[in-house]
Parts: sequence; structure tokens; C-alpha cells
Amino acid sequence: MESELFQLRSTRRQFYSRCGMGLGALALARLMGLEAGAATAAASAQAVAGSQKAPQGRCHYPARAKNVIYLFMAGGPSQLELFDYKPKLNSLSGQPIPDSFLEGKRFAFMDTSFKNRSTLLGSKRRFRQVGPSGMWISDLFPRLDDIASEVTFVRSCATDLFNHAPAKLFMNTGSGQFGRPSMGAWVTYGIGSDSADLPGFVVLQSGGRGPRGGPVNWSSGFLPTSFQGVPLRSGPEPILDLKSPAGVTAERQRRAIDAVREINLARLVETGDPEIATRIASYEMAYRMQSSAPELTDLSRETDATLRLYGCDREKPSYARNCLLARRLVERGVRFVQLYHADWDSHGAPGQTIEEDLPKVAHEVDQANAALVLDLKSRGLLQDTLVVWGGEFGRTPMGELREKTGRNHHIDAFTMWFAGGGVQSGLVLGETDELGFNPVMDRAHVHDIHATLLHLLGLDHRRLTFRFQGRDFRLTDVHGEILHKMLA
Repeated sequence: MESELFQLRSTRRQFYSRCGMGLGALALARLMGLEAGAATAAASAQAVAGSQKAPQGRCHYPARAKNVIYLFMAGGPSQLELFDYKPKLNSLSGQPIPDSFLEGKRFAFMDTSFKNRSTLLGSKRRFRQVGPSGMWISDLFPRLDDIASEVTFVRSCATDLFNHAPAKLFMNTGSGQFGRPSMGAWVTYGIGSDSADLPGFVVLQSGGRGPRGGPVNWSSGFLPTSFQGVPLRSGPEPILDLKSPAGVTAERQRRAIDAVREINLARLVETGDPEIATRIASYEMAYRMQSSAPELTDLSRETDATLRLYGCDREKPSYARNCLLARRLVERGVRFVQLYHADWDSHGAPGQTIEEDLPKVAHEVDQANAALVLDLKSRGLLQDTLVVWGGEFGRTPMGELREKTGRNHHIDAFTMWFAGGGVQSGLVLGETDELGFNPVMDRAHVHDIHATLLHLLGLDHRRLTFRFQGRDFRLTDVHGEILHKMLA
């Protein structure tokens, strides 16, 4: 009777899939590491083994960088107050911008909310030239002098989306649509991670609040979820619920994990579902992180000189402490570390003023930015670590008057900088017009930046693909050119 019910309730495919179950099938799968020659089986083997070897398995060509530390300045730093010195803009401050600049352009708020949307606004910051390239830097970043000879500044960056959450998503995933993998997920999918006891992609946050959009910015999208970013909290418990419950011994916990692992393995062999492999890997990683994560965040062995260099203490959460943790993470083989620091929005509303709030947030990151690059270099890590600094877009040359003065979102021209990992030292790439509105030389679109980042890691952005819903997706979609001028 039971057999008849099973046949009635099962499809032919389900029947044959269950026929493959049994001790022999499980033993064979274990001996072969669940490798059946297909990508799903390979990913399953990797997950069950607890390693972070990438399904793609290797670089496309020799890599210049092994790790990435991405310093994401959430909110859109004003390049005109920080990097892009424009005497002509200062001299025309208060005058209307020529209509030719605004034709066909869209902005986040100015079209409907503010009468002075076309009035130019000069910068009141003092600028100086630093480094071998004579890069213009404002007084808001005094410590950048210390690393100007190590940094490539790109003043001609451009993006497509002018609202915060979609623009962050675009900068991180190459698309403004939800569901696409982030850079860190693509990188760890492509080349894996050298860390056995920590995730290959780690996220750290600081500032008044998290970035708009939240976890979608470090999502794995349609890639296996084992490649998504793992946020680490400050304090003694970097990940919630990582500690064992009171009264549960290590031996008892290991037995429970092993039992769940056997059940999941059986289901994995039956269905071939890669998410079950990810679940197994998550349990194993969490088990190992019970010791590795607290050790990572314990700064008791860092010297007082190192803490002074970064401008942080051993316990208090801050952007500076996260920069130090980023160095410790790449030392331990983590492939992609992303720091988010808010809030760089500068509309002129309370908490978003150019006069008062922009200097505060710049001060929060200035010393630690320099310290990270100097510390990596002193330890021989900078040549293998690509450091990226930038936000989701820049700010307009026109002013935005609310309670106080600010600037609107600007997608056509903004500045990012890069250090280590195969980029040239002391270079300035790109130039904007005399008002800082449009690039006039070496435009660097987000897709180009992504292509270049992957290139430095030994990955061809055209070949790093994943088939989903009948087509091959990639980080750069069908776009992207390598910025060869910035390569060493």
C-alpha cells in the first residue's frame, strides 16, 4: 500500500532521483567530494569541504593584486570641496550656469524644488598641490600628503543613476536592478579566498547609519549565497548568535553539526540543490568563526604605535578601527573587504551642510585613510592589496540652498582614488571642464572601473560569467573597458 501511494504521489523524475539514494551513493559522493563534473557539483564539493575555492578555480591571467579593500564613502563626497580645484568656478560663483550644460540633464531634486538650481557655487576650501603629480587636494584632507606618492587619483569618474540607493547598487553590482551579485561576490566566485576560517568577503560599517539599500550592496544575487558579503559587528561578538548556548560543550556542538551535515548531504545528493551545499558550508564556517572572529577583532596585540597611526583605540567602534581590521583581514587571507562610512550627503539640510558637516565627516576618515596605505606598505602588503576610495557619485557645480548651502547629486564627474595592487603611484588620471561639470579627458565609467578592478585581480571581465535565466551575466554587463593608463 505504501509503495502504491509513493508511486501515485511521485513523478517519474522524483522516483528516479530517489532511486539514487542509499549508503552506496552517499559513500561514493563523499569519496568523490561530490564532484560530478558539473558546476553545481563542484560548488557542492567546495562547500562540503569547507573551503572557499572558487568554482571558476583560477585567474584568467597573472594577477597584480590578491586582495581588495574598498573604502566606500556613502552619500556622495563633494569632489569640488576635496579634489577638483576650479578657480573659474570660484570666479563665476553666484552666476547662472550656461543652459548648454543643463540640456538633457536630470538631477535628484533641483528640477522641481529649488529656484536656484542653475546658480554656480564656488568652493571656499583652500587647495594645495601634493605628490609627484601635483594633484590638487583641499585642506579637508591634510593627511593625504603622506600617501600622495602612492595614490592614483581619477578625476573623471561617471555613473548612470542619481539617487542614493540605486546609485550605490549600480556602483556595487554594475546594475540598478535588485538581484545582481556585488563586486565582492563576483571576485570570490571567480578566484575564491585564501582564508579557511573567515569569509572570503567581509563588510564593515561606520558612521551615523548604514548605506541606503543595505545588504543588497553586498549580496551574492543569483550566485550561490556562500559568496555574499558577511557584515562584522564591532565588540566581542562580531556576528550575532555565534557563541554556543550556555551548557553546550564543544564536543556536543560538533556532534550536532556533524549530524545535521549528514542529513544535508543526503538531501544534497538526492536533489543537487546548490543552496544545500551553501547551508553545509555556512554551518562549518560558523563553527570555525567561533574562534577566528573574536581573535580578529581582539586588538590587544596591536602596538600603541599602530593605534596612534590609525587614530583609534582597541575597543571603541570607528572608521579608523575598521581600517585597522581591514588590514588584519587581508593578512588572514580574506579576498574582499568593504568598508562603508556615512554620511557624505551635502544638500544643505541639517546634518548635510558643506560648511559644517562635510569637514566633520572628512576628519573622521582622513587619518585612517593614510594610515591604512602606510601600514599596508610597511608590512609588504600594499603591492598585493588594491585599495579603492570613493562614493556612489559626486556633487554639482551648482549650489543647492536649503537651510544652508549644499550641492545636489552629480553623476557626470566625480573623483575616486586607488592605491597598491598594480596601479601607478602618484598619478592623476582624467580631467574635467573649467566648471567641474563634465569629463574632458579619460572618462572612467563605473563599468570601466569594474573591468579594471577585475583585470588587476587576474580576471577578464568578459569571461567572468554566470548563466542565469537563460543568459550569461557578468559584472560589467555588455560594457567596460580597462583603464590601462592607471596600471603600473
